Amino acid sequence: MARIGYARVSTADQDLETQLVKLKAEGCEVIRSEKVSGGSRDGRAELATILDFLRPSDELVVTRLDRLGRDTRDVLNLIHECEQKGAFVTVLDPHVSTRGEMGHIVLTVLGMVAQMERRFIKERQRDGIEQAKAQGIYKGGKQRFDRNAVAVLRDEGKSPTQIAKLVGCSRMQVYRILASVSV
Repeated sequence: MARIGYARVSTADQDLETQLVKLKAEGCEVIRSEKVSGGSRDGRAELATILDFLRPSDELVVTRLDRLGRDTRDVLNLIHECEQKGAFVTVLDPHVSTRGEMGHIVLTVLGMVAQMERRFIKERQRDGIEQAKAQGIYKGGKQRFDRNAVAVLRDEGKSPTQIAKLVGCSRMQVYRILASVSV
């Protein structure tokens, strides 16, 4: 039986240290961590690795349920996958485990609360953006690519695929930028 810790934060500028310390103190022999959104399982390679290598009687340990995901269905599917392998899931805060039936009920409720919390955050963000727009102070998200450089590269005869490689973005992003800049 192995105790495998999983730590996750949503963005690169967030710190994993608190989670790592708690997982080490809990006796996790292996700890995998990543900096990626918990909104879906896409792009969560470390979590996928853990799920691939879980064996019967292993235990997946996370500090909080929202570290596994923000969507109730995703969290419950993850727990189900672990159980199919004969493994358990333990959440440290609050301390709940799938080793007992009551743990399943509590984790289901916590998963629903995490999803509801995510919806509330998005709703508040949307309201804040609308309020800022109404006051004329909304500037939008930070531009990650030089839109004029994309247009210049197009004018030089570069294809969207070539532009995407040169700028460091997806081809679809190039199409969006070109659609928004004047011809």
